[in-house]
Amino acid sequence: MPATAKLQTTKPSARPAAKASKAQAGKAQVGTARRERNCSVARTLDIVSDAWAFLIIREAFFGAQTFEAFRTALGIPRATLTDRLRKLTQLAIFRQVAPGSSLRKEYRLTKMGFDLYPSFIALMQFGDRWLAGGRPAPLTLVHMSCGCDSHPIVACSHCGERVTARDAKYRDGPGAGRHPAKAGRNTRRASDGSRFSLGRPSSVSRALEIIGDKWSFMVVREGFFGNRRYDKILTELEIAPNILTDRLNRLVASGVFYRRQYQSSPDRYEYLLTDMGRDLYGPFITMLQWGDRWLSKGKPPLLLTHLTCGHVFHASVNCDRCKQPIVAADMRYKLTYDPKAFGALGPRSVDS
Repeated sequence: MPATAKLQTTKPSARPAAKASKAQAGKAQVGTARRERNCSVARTLDIVSDAWAFLIIREAFFGAQTFEAFRTALGIPRATLTDRLRKLTQLAIFRQVAPGSSLRKEYRLTKMGFDLYPSFIALMQFGDRWLAGGRPAPLTLVHMSCGCDSHPIVACSHCGERVTARDAKYRDGPGAGRHPAKAGRNTRRASDGSRFSLGRPSSVSRALEIIGDKWSFMVVREGFFGNRRYDKILTELEIAPNILTDRLNRLVASGVFYRRQYQSSPDRYEYLLTDMGRDLYGPFITMLQWGDRWLSKGKPPLLLTHLTCGHVFHASVNCDRCKQPIVAADMRYKLTYDPKAFGALGPRSVDS
């Protein structure tokens, strides 16, 4: 994702009138296929913004491999679980294995699937910081490589220092451009939002309840691109006005944006990212790195430069103590809950 501090790469176009923008949006919805920005984060969220798919991947990180282990932990309908496991296998997130002479197949994460782990950890850290509601974090991470309790940071792959929205800039990469939006993307929020919280307590779930549907994510993304005003966001996303109003209201209520009046008669507002909203930059560029690596066919839509060291970089999720990149195999956990109370396996824990 781009940073908020270094945004303008081309001269901005004149601001359209509200009525014209709404009319244009309506025509886009009805007459022609909506076109959207090429975006590696969106490609990643196409997978994890499906609540059931996300929950299944999460349980795999905690040790689930069999159909019954997933079903018991999540209370998921058999037909739904069959469908999602099939899709995740087709996407190469899982591979099917028949251990020994058993006819029962297991679902094991591929390298591509394991590589989602840093994105989950970045979302977890965001949820721990902003969405715990005064409760203890469900998990304390222990990095076995250094033996320390770890609070991973999103860092520059070149210099290893923390990256925030204000100390990075972007430029178009070889995959920049726009493409027709695919039908059937997860843009609804009414039913899926609550599903993210099924099963065990999870800070990642809390984060995805806010940005897990595609429209909410894209509205937040426009904030990182510097698009603050309703009309500009409406035109950029070709989104229906009622949907944009709904998502902006929810994102303001959740603390991601705040409204600031810039005109009266009529009253008009712009939407600016709060400290909480800007803190989503780390998870976003971590998902961008995964999408670039696995889904961009070698042509990333954006290239990021770290202003601190001056180098092009990708996001690396590092242990805050030893500064080394984290991988799932090196992590253990201290738990504030009993997984058995949720019918779930693991995760692999250490004594408190």
